[in-house]
Amino acid sequence: MEVPSSEEILKCMNSCLSQIKWRLKATSKRRLEIDVLALCSGMRPVVMIDYGGKLPELQDRLLSLLELLQEALPVFKSLRVMVIEDMIYLINVRSLPKWLNSEPGLFFVDLEQDPPQMMEQSKESELGMQLRSIQKLFSSTFPLDGSNNVTTTTALDEDKSSQPSLFIDLSCCLQDTKVTIPTLNGWLLDYPVVYLFGTDHIEEAIYNLSTKSLRIFQVLVQRNGTSGEESHLEELTSFSVPYDLSMGGSEEVWAESFLERMNSRWEECKHVWRSLDLQVSECYPQAIVL
Repeated sequence: MEVPSSEEILKCMNSCLSQIKWRLKATSKRRLEIDVLALCSGMRPVVMIDYGGKLPELQDRLLSLLELLQEALPVFKSLRVMVIEDMIYLINVRSLPKWLNSEPGLFFVDLEQDPPQMMEQSKESELGMQLRSIQKLFSSTFPLDGSNNVTTTTALDEDKSSQPSLFIDLSCCLQDTKVTIPTLNGWLLDYPVVYLFGTDHIEEAIYNLSTKSLRIFQVLVQRNGTSGEESHLEELTSFSVPYDLSMGGSEEVWAESFLERMNSRWEECKHVWRSLDLQVSECYPQAIVL
């Protein structure tokens, strides 16, 4: 499917926002614009919506927005609202299966140890195996061949026929596991390095991360547009790594692999994004909320 220009996508979205009378703060509106453009252009398969309100109102507004968007432009027809416990996401059900089928090996930062240690994804640890089971659940829910037909139906539980077709609830994925939301988000949001800790080690993880300097990795993009307002750099996504466990991305396998796949996606949608860059900054120890 050909992706329209950023101007056409955002013009449609702004019109729909007005129709449902969703008045977002300027910062939240820009984040929603970037996130929707990222989903529609294939730059990201999943985005987390942690702005614009709280559940259940936020869920209702997103569903109302998607209903109008999908009536207006075909490019929006693959977008869905997904909920996992009290977290809400927008996903692209066409690009998500491809990402699940080709996702690179993860690197973990084990926050249960002090100092934290970096390691590759392992099948041997109990927590690692539980995350693997969650990944398999996602792969079966969003198969590459589309056999679950999630592009047109969404309720995982067929008995919940009253659920709107644009809504997917995957809260079940965390049941009977010690996998935390930050660990799940690290994988789901396509970070190359994921913080790993169990629900029984949250306090240790907070302490171990709060007492360490961090390197902040930001993927910055520039929209293709005609107005000066759209020409500045904006954050597409960002993640952090403890300072002592990273050389700022220089000659690091995970960083090189991450930048390579982001550049590969960008090559397919340069009519939407003018530029893409990875910038690294430093952050001194501070209180962390996980």
